[in-house]
Amino acid sequence: MLNAANILFWAVLAALLFFARRQRIFWPLLALTLLLLFNQLFTPGFFNLELREGHLYGTRIDILKHGGTVMLVALGMTLVIATGGVDLSVGAVMAVAGAVLAQAAAVHQQSAGVAMLLALVVSLGLGAWNGLLVAGIGIQPIVATLILMVAGRGIAQLITEGQIINFTNPALVYIANGYFLGLPFACTLVLVLLAATYALTRATALGLFIESVGDNDVASRYAGVNARFVKFTAYVFAGFCAGLAGLVAASDIKSADANHAGLYAELDAILAVVIGGTALTGGRFYLLGSIVGAFLIQTLTTTMYARNVSADIAPVPKALVVIAVCLLQSEKARRCFTRFLPRKSPAAPTANAKAGS
Repeated sequence: MLNAANILFWAVLAALLFFARRQRIFWPLLALTLLLLFNQLFTPGFFNLELREGHLYGTRIDILKHGGTVMLVALGMTLVIATGGVDLSVGAVMAVAGAVLAQAAAVHQQSAGVAMLLALVVSLGLGAWNGLLVAGIGIQPIVATLILMVAGRGIAQLITEGQIINFTNPALVYIANGYFLGLPFACTLVLVLLAATYALTRATALGLFIESVGDNDVASRYAGVNARFVKFTAYVFAGFCAGLAGLVAASDIKSADANHAGLYAELDAILAVVIGGTALTGGRFYLLGSIVGAFLIQTLTTTMYARNVSADIAPVPKALVVIAVCLLQSEKARRCFTRFLPRKSPAAPTANAKAGS
């Protein structure tokens, strides 16, 4: 059923598709549109939207709320992948950040501001550790970050002493469960971080340095770019984004769960970045594309839950959608596909053309 809000929603989405038709973001945006159209036609209640006490409620709002963690992590992962690296430890950093937050707030009775600051400082430190291993020592990114991926959850378990620590501080609960201007506060965090990241990478030379390092590390160093510092900065930023996502995840369940917090977040973040158009080989990156990719993944996950798809089978359709979007982004794959399409036969010459000859 279409109401005024849904008609406006589809009009905005159609306008975005029109203006992005020649941009890299077009294909993930088209895949998202098709998925939403499927839900409009076949998933009852998916597009229901309610306004209660000045707050919006509905499935699409839940997607924004729960997809906020993937979007935050994807922003940091985008810059790391743009340098030609990868960060497999972001899920573990989320768990550590949540553990520090809960330990400081619930056990040591620190204020919300101090608890959040401690969690983010620790996350920055973990990101700096990855940057030191990759940029300073020269360890392969997949190996360097795999170390923290394995050890990070152990660190979180040590911080929480193997327990699930609950907290009730209203300010901390507000991070994931509060609303700002009618939308979940997590959406505000994503928008603020996206705007700040976009400004830093597009309004300054930092984005150019990141892309140059990802395209050709050696050539960028010969051109005077401090490639090690650029890589180090990217991993520190990824640690910060993962820490912020860890705060949101802990706030959502009002506790720190070292075993499950951020589980497989690194895989969803990498998929979001790849769907958004950033190549794993490094170079040109697309921040908006990563956000759309994260939204697509969360929408797909929510769709499968709404369709009662088993959790054991759910990864299969997710993988198929990711493969389909990646093939659509590939010019070579599109050329191969068009070969199988029927071709128009050449038009027969007209009578006037025959007379002229």
